[in-house]
Amino acid sequence: MLAKRGVETSDDWIVERTGIRARHFVADDVNASDLATAAAQRALEAAGLAATDIDLIIVATSTPDMVFPSTASIVQRKLGVHGCAAFDVQAVCSGFIYALSVADAMIKAGGANRALVIGAEVFSRLLDFDDRTTCVLFGDGAGAVVLEASHKPGVVATKLHADGRHLEILCTPGTVSGGRILGDPLLKMDGPAVFKLAVGVLGDVANEVLALAGRTTSDVDWLVPHQANIRIMQSTARKLKLPADRVVVTVAEHGNTSAASIPLALDVAVRSGQVQRGQRLLLEGVGGGFTWGAALVDY
Repeated sequence: MLAKRGVETSDDWIVERTGIRARHFVADDVNASDLATAAAQRALEAAGLAATDIDLIIVATSTPDMVFPSTASIVQRKLGVHGCAAFDVQAVCSGFIYALSVADAMIKAGGANRALVIGAEVFSRLLDFDDRTTCVLFGDGAGAVVLEASHKPGVVATKLHADGRHLEILCTPGTVSGGRILGDPLLKMDGPAVFKLAVGVLGDVANEVLALAGRTTSDVDWLVPHQANIRIMQSTARKLKLPADRVVVTVAEHGNTSAASIPLALDVAVRSGQVQRGQRLLLEGVGGGFTWGAALVDY
């Protein structure tokens, strides 16, 4: 389909370099909040809860419906609830890990009992379809999880990082001022620089979060990485000495959906029976900012 849109590429070229076979683009009248609301409803159904049971909503997104209010507030309205805290987290492809960490901390501090954590993106609206090095990678999507207070922690440990010195290698440098777009509103990426940095920091932060939890890679049943590029995921797994059959990979079906990719991969793995209760999951993401983080979860 991308080739039909005039993009100078082919399916074989894309699959060989990225592992991506499909990506999904929303219609013009669909926003991040619409995807987020659908994902939230599926997560609530899986948890056996109603929207009224939730007292915290966090949406990780880099493609909000509006400048303000937050996409989380819009999702709250669409879910038909009111009164609970609702806000967005913006850490691009690491956004879900950041949001998960914030929700976990708020629950542990007594600030919430049940949290809805959502990753939702409409990255198609940031893409330059004359640039085959970026437009073939990204897609739209959303995924969500519910966290609940418990005497037995499910989120065992998290670790977050950022380094603004690398902001130019992955960014969308435009902004809105006086009703006009200032700068360039389309995604820019230095692919080789992102690859090199991503593999290094993902391996390091995985080891950091395992050390915080007093565990090793041998304790990990599944690595659930940000679904950016199959080569990044394979390289990270090799660095951690994890076999390929212990890595959840869904990038072929939806491409890089930024903050949505980890919860999407987790949803597929849980619903298919690949991930089962009692297993230990290592979630990790890296994205523009430059941001990165990991979470160790006892499912």
